[in-house]
Amino acid sequence: MNEIYVDLAVIGGGPAGLASAISAKESGVEKVVVIDRNSWLGGILPQCIHDGFGVEEVGKSLTGPEYAEMYIKKAEEKGIKFMKETMVLSFNKKLQILAVNKKGLYTINSKSIVLATGCREKTRWHALIPGTRPSGIYTAGVAQSFINLYNIMPGKKVVILGSGDVGLIMARRFTLEGAEVAGVVEILPYASGLPRNVVQCLEDYEIPLFLNHTITLIEGKERIEAVTISKVDENMNVIEGSEKRIECDTLLLSLGLIPENEIAKTARIEIDDLTGGAVVNQDFETSIPNTFAVGNCLQVYDTVDVLSIDAKTAGKYAGEKLVYGGKEKFNCIKVVPGNGIRYVVPQKIDRTGKVIISLRVRKPGENLTLVIKAKNKEIFNKKMPWVNPANMVRMEFNVSEEIFSYESIEVELK
Repeated sequence: MNEIYVDLAVIGGGPAGLASAISAKESGVEKVVVIDRNSWLGGILPQCIHDGFGVEEVGKSLTGPEYAEMYIKKAEEKGIKFMKETMVLSFNKKLQILAVNKKGLYTINSKSIVLATGCREKTRWHALIPGTRPSGIYTAGVAQSFINLYNIMPGKKVVILGSGDVGLIMARRFTLEGAEVAGVVEILPYASGLPRNVVQCLEDYEIPLFLNHTITLIEGKERIEAVTISKVDENMNVIEGSEKRIECDTLLLSLGLIPENEIAKTARIEIDDLTGGAVVNQDFETSIPNTFAVGNCLQVYDTVDVLSIDAKTAGKYAGEKLVYGGKEKFNCIKVVPGNGIRYVVPQKIDRTGKVIISLRVRKPGENLTLVIKAKNKEIFNKKMPWVNPANMVRMEFNVSEEIFSYESIEVELK
């Protein structure tokens, strides 16, 4: 058994993990290690060859590999150590990490841990699509890796189920590679990806978007041959007689992402059923002291820029807590989603000062107001010209000592 001692261990070498590690190092932490099961750093970014990364954060448009390389170089310059091709098996409340690689088992003794384990894609079984089980069915991310990393075309005539951002981007990618995208099928009455991606990836290429539709049958024995799409009503029930058969040799699934938190669950970290990520305070600290959650394992972000900004905040606080002992804490108050709000992060607040709340709304709307209230007393509001479930909303407000006289505060849309 190999034994290692570090100040801060970051589990996950994607953008969130790298950003938090760099920020912690800049806060004065000496021994920082980033652990990743892949042979490369940057998470999924190396296969995202389109540009648009970094606009909000650094003011210029980068491709995924360029954005990843920016952080990798910075981490190397800071003297951060990497353990690649290393799988974390578990960790405990003493912050001892059990990991394995080709050199054997490791016990990594840390004073603080940052969880940056990312997310995974939903599969066909999350949508419960009836029909046969032929080849030619892929998640959007897998198809993206085939084309962008391995120069393999998965198919020539494609149907995409779900209008998540990766699915929209892949609709454009397939078209540019000469394939025919017969349509993007979305069960909701609106696209679940960013509005800019609907325009740039579908409308600009005249790819049809079938809203209020789902796939009700898959055909094919060896290879997928066709799908049947059907319209749904407001209760998501299939409308009989609305069936439309579309021939295809490839079906892409863009059904959304699930935070990857198996390690956190085995450590008994409190998980929010609404987000699938850890319950955290305003500094991204979980229910286990000195353990933080950042990136898509906390909540699924719209853009890598905002993800990295939050990860830097977590890394900075983790570092300051190690070096200086942290800030004065109060009794925890809960932050709960109210009318029109699907979820909020953080789910608790335990100190005064500036707090940024991230949230998603339940449905699109215009000319609304976001309100924070405690026992029907309004303590903050923000006018919203429009809201959309695809766009994460962020609101900043100042927490005073007065708030800690309440058990909880509620965020609602009205």
